[in-house]
Formats: sequence, C-alpha cells, structure tokens
Amino acid sequence: MPEGHSVHRIARQFALHFVGHRVQASSPQGRFAAGAALLDGQVMIGSKAVGKQLFLQFDNGLWLRVHLGIYGAWDFSGVVTADATMASAQGRIGQTNQRGTVVGEHEESLSSIGAPRRTRLRMAEQETRGPGADSAPFPPEPIGAVRVRLLTDASCADLRGPTACDVLGEEEVAAAIGKLGPDPLVDSSPGAEQRFVGTVRRKPTPIALLLMDQSVIAGVGNVYRAELLFRARLNPHTPGRDVAEATARALWRDWARLLAIGVATGQMMTMDGLSPEDYDAALASRADRHWVYHRTGEPCRVCGTPIAMEELGGRKLYWCPLDQA
Repeated sequence: MPEGHSVHRIARQFALHFVGHRVQASSPQGRFAAGAALLDGQVMIGSKAVGKQLFLQFDNGLWLRVHLGIYGAWDFSGVVTADATMASAQGRIGQTNQRGTVVGEHEESLSSIGAPRRTRLRMAEQETRGPGADSAPFPPEPIGAVRVRLLTDASCADLRGPTACDVLGEEEVAAAIGKLGPDPLVDSSPGAEQRFVGTVRRKPTPIALLLMDQSVIAGVGNVYRAELLFRARLNPHTPGRDVAEATARALWRDWARLLAIGVATGQMMTMDGLSPEDYDAALASRADRHWVYHRTGEPCRVCGTPIAMEELGGRKLYWCPLDQA
C-alpha cells in the first residue's frame, strides 16, 4: 500500500502539470461516470495530500478525493515530471496549513524538480517509468480498468484500482480531513506534535497499532511503522500510555524527517550513516534500504539477532527481539 510520501509526490505531480488547466474528466471503465461528469470541463485549482489521501480541487467548488489503498495507482503520461528526485529533503514545497500541503506556482523549490518531459510514469507504492516519444499518440488509449481519466492539452492521469474515489463538497472535504491524525508535511507546528504525543500517551493500545491508526498519525504504513519503532529501539507491544513522552516526541520528529526524505527521493529510505556507495545501493534495492522491514530471520544489522515477524492487527510486524526488548 502506498504510504504518505507517495501520495505527497502524486499531489505535487498534479500541482505541476494539472493545476491551473482545464481538465477533461471521464471514466473509461464506466464505474465513475457520474462523478467524472461533475468535474468534466472544470479548471483544477488545487492539489494536496493529507496522509494517504489525495484531494484535487476544481473551480466549481467540488473536490476529487482518492485513497489508493492496496491496489490503486496513478498512471501519468504526456508532459509529466519523471525525475527520481522531486525536491530537497530539507526544502519546503508549497504552502503548509492544517488543511493540506499545497504546491504553489510561486514556490522557488519547484525549480528543483527538473524539466518536464514526454514520458510515462506509474505512481503507487513504487514508481516506475517508461519511454515517452514525441511521436507517440496522445492521449494514449486507456489500458485496463481505468476508473478516472483526467486530461489536459499536454498531460494525462489514469487512476486504477483505488479503495476510495469520491466527488466531495467543501464541507465534506473538511470532515474527511478532520478524521485524520496530524501529518508533519501538512502541519509541522508544536501543536501537531503535541496532538500526536497526547493521543499516544492516553491509549492502552500497543504503539505498533497506534502508528498504523490514521486517526492518530496520518501517512504511516507498514514499512515506516517497523522502521520507526526500530530506530527508536521501542518494543512494538508497548502500550501507548507507557511510552515515555520524550520517546513519543522523538517518533514524531523522526517520522517528519523520514517522510521528507521519502518525498525527496521517492524511496522509503530509513537507514542512516551510509557511505555514498551503500546509499546508492540502498536507493536501488529495498533489501539494502531498511533495518528490519521484510528481513524475517535475517540477522539484525546492529546486534545480529534474527529479525522476528508476527501478525498484529492483520498486518506483518517486523522487529528485533533484542534491540527492541
């Protein structure tokens, strides 16, 4: 399932190539024909991500909300930005407020994204690129069960397999966002940090489950959950109310850091202190990128203890029984 960094990158793709343009909306598979008709011919005026949810705003007061879920993906074609690095990990992209991260046309850091080009790009849990020739027909024929197609004169976005795809009004968008926990790319204020810390330390629920609860913290998925807990050397079964305040604050700040790196690189890079050669290898291979995730039975990179895997809350949990005892 795409985690928070992927959805923020998708929002920025829309901000670069769709916001400010009149959009043709259709539903090639037919399942979203009524919703597409409400958006067809409107100008997209905003694009933002909150946690794992994408919100696209149109000039008739309506929004398209998309949650990719496990199987969803956006396929972009035509003029899109396909550079692997979309922004500086330390750079702020867009206007940040409690309602979402918005990429604005006046933001200087947009220049770091690189020149747009004719290409094909699939954005989901992983990003894959394909060739795009100037002679290729545009727009391309829809392939597979395309729920929604958004089309401008130069760019095309096809949505397949989402868990949620809705047309919402302003109040409904506010309600949807209000159900989500804080996202440090949306709100990095002390208040957002305190909201997370306060919620965690009131709960008897294991911290490993709290980190996956999108009403507690938005955007964390199974990979980041395992890695954050290892980096904090925190037992995943620790009740939230037993997590020290300093540890809870450290989790929030580490999530903000890893999320920014994920948006910048397009990869869930969670290891520190790598040599340039090891860093390049980690970007190229998940096996070299994580401390514990998907490493069942392999030796812990710190102590050598075999990494454990168990089912918790219907998801696989990876952790080191010694370093996280």
